[in-house]
Amino acid sequence: MPTPKKGARLGGSASNQKHIVSNLAMSLFEHGAIKTTEAKAKVLRPYAEKLITKAKKGTLADRRAVAAELPNKDIVSYLFNELAPKFEGREGGYTRSIKLENRAGDNAPMTHISLVLEETVSTEATRAARAAASKQAEAETAEAETAEAPKAVEAEETAVVEATEATEK
Repeated sequence: MPTPKKGARLGGSASNQKHIVSNLAMSLFEHGAIKTTEAKAKVLRPYAEKLITKAKKGTLADRRAVAAELPNKDIVSYLFNELAPKFEGREGGYTRSIKLENRAGDNAPMTHISLVLEETVSTEATRAARAAASKQAEAETAEAETAEAPKAVEAEETAVVEATEATEK
């Protein structure tokens, strides 16, 4: 007997689950964003990211593997020819999940999952600026510590002098 798959089953058999996830991925690639349940989004996200990674490689074997997963040839060609070049500078994290309020009918938790096509805010320039700011903050704390150290030594010396004066009296 086959071992059941971990995670959400999404209803039905294993083949039904494959079709559900495949259709969700096609809708995501076609529209750029979809609204679905949280359980389906959790299953869809790694599936879609793996397909995009294969599309970025762009080999014939990868194209055939994606075509075996997604039955719509138009979406496969769109994925390889138009979406994959948009993700060239990105190593992962091609999708974004945003939790929404629960569905009215059955109170199911809903999620808006979308492709991240725009550049992220954290660019090389902002990373360099943050690194410089943290180095400057470290230098300031080091200066403050070195400035406090002579004061502490001076305080100890005065305490020793006062103690010796007290013993002399």
